[in-house]
Amino acid sequence: MVLRTRYNIPDMLTWDDSYAIALALRHQHPQIDLESVSLEMIYHWTLELPEFDDDPALANDDILTAIIQEWLEEANPL
Repeated sequence: MVLRTRYNIPDMLTWDDSYAIALALRHQHPQIDLESVSLEMIYHWTLELPEFDDDPALANDDILTAIIQEWLEEANPL
């Protein structure tokens, strides 16, 4: 698996890659207020990622919530 070194984002993403998806979304939407982000927004933004290559039907609330949680943790480290 090749990584884009600056952000450690794999060349191909699946729903199992919640952390890498969160990094990619954070890179694409750096000024977004995470409090205003819905699961539907995360779903659509993930599908729009050029690196994303998985079945859209496999997404569920748990996966999308994990992506948001990873993003929040990256944006607000302890």
